[in-house]
Amino acid sequence: MIGDDDGKSAIDGGRRAFLARTGLVLGMSGLGTLIGRAEAAALRDSLEPEQTALRLGFIPLTDCAPLVVARERGHFKRYGLDVSLVREASWANIRDKVAVGALDGAQMLAAIPLAVELGISPVREPMQTSFSLDLNGNGVTVSNVLYAAMQELAPAALAARPVTAAALVPVVAARRAAGLPALRLAMVSRHSRHNYELRYWLAAGGIHPDRDVELIVVPPVHMVAQLEQDAIDGFCVGEPWNSIAVRDDIGRTLISSYEIWNNGPEKVLGVTRRFAEDHPDTLRLILMALLEASQWLDDPANRDEAARLLAAPAYLGLPAEIIALALGGQYRVTPTSAPREIPDFNVFHRYAANYPWRSHAAWFVAQMLRWGQLEESVDVRAVTAAVYRTQPYREAAAMLGLPYPLIDYKVEGRHTRAWTLNAASQPIAMGTDCFLDGREFDADAIVDYLGGFALHGMKVSLAELGAQNA
Repeated sequence: MIGDDDGKSAIDGGRRAFLARTGLVLGMSGLGTLIGRAEAAALRDSLEPEQTALRLGFIPLTDCAPLVVARERGHFKRYGLDVSLVREASWANIRDKVAVGALDGAQMLAAIPLAVELGISPVREPMQTSFSLDLNGNGVTVSNVLYAAMQELAPAALAARPVTAAALVPVVAARRAAGLPALRLAMVSRHSRHNYELRYWLAAGGIHPDRDVELIVVPPVHMVAQLEQDAIDGFCVGEPWNSIAVRDDIGRTLISSYEIWNNGPEKVLGVTRRFAEDHPDTLRLILMALLEASQWLDDPANRDEAARLLAAPAYLGLPAEIIALALGGQYRVTPTSAPREIPDFNVFHRYAANYPWRSHAAWFVAQMLRWGQLEESVDVRAVTAAVYRTQPYREAAAMLGLPYPLIDYKVEGRHTRAWTLNAASQPIAMGTDCFLDGREFDADAIVDYLGGFALHGMKVSLAELGAQNA
């Protein structure tokens, strides 16, 4: 075994021994040892891609940017990789095509590989990630009709910042009293941060997402049309679709994902476990190219050029000025209002954004438990270790001379201001990670965490969960 999590990698005996000497072997403290410069250079010189022609899938969203930049600016090519980017319409397409090998990897919702591992996905091919593509980037937008009803029934709650779902409570009550159907709200996948953050936002405001409203799945590219046709009353989706709904005077954006969970994870690079094991060097080279692209993206001076790259017909096929809004940390509530400034609306590299934090993965598992997607108890640390593979990331970062965390878990929601991660190869400047309701999430205290919610749909006994995660 290489380090703490590399599994049964398909590496010959000599390479295995070399990596065992230079990799991050976790000791009793749970901290990884540093990869020295000489060792990192030797590892980089030894890389030979097992496959150079690659097909990577993406969805036309602003946060496919690392893949687009890596291809268009030559980062993949620099590492000997001939990458074709394949545009897909839905996350189900992405998942299924990666599973059967029609795609070698893809921009993927961060919770999809976990859902596969946990057996709550129709796909059974094990998947994993070693790279987070971004933090934040979503918004909750409602129709003009629903927004007007909120203005009438809850003007004070609607005017507050951030807007909580308390502004929806009187609307939900009024519709129920009038015998009208429940509000229909859309998200992009049952196994998406969009689903879990929309549920989190609703429940924090006193609305049960499975009893008081109807939640449905709609692919991102169809969200605005569905809202315009009154098929849905609102949605949670990534940019630029919130901005387009506002620009076209079809809806109003209430809150960003950053305001629900500061700097929470969004997309990952997802591959099958089989691909990772058969192509370890190829995977490291992909990660290095994406790290370089993500660094470039997080320079504010490059965001306009990034918007122009994304605007191309092969990618988003939308006006660059719309894409540039979110990339520049701005979004509008109405077509004529001044943009709201959220500098961290899209984070692509800073704050250790590309590291596959297992505490992020554990939070997703906790939401699956909270809302009844999981009907049996699970070993949370075992699941997150199987899916979120940190070793390839550390090696890629070391080979580029970039800092990397030496821990896999941190308490989410604890940091109300900028802080420094010292448990790293070099200190890393980190951002806030607060939740809307002020709660903290500690993967080692998951029973206490889940037991603290009044609104939930738990199907697993907390006592059984506690026994399995002691």
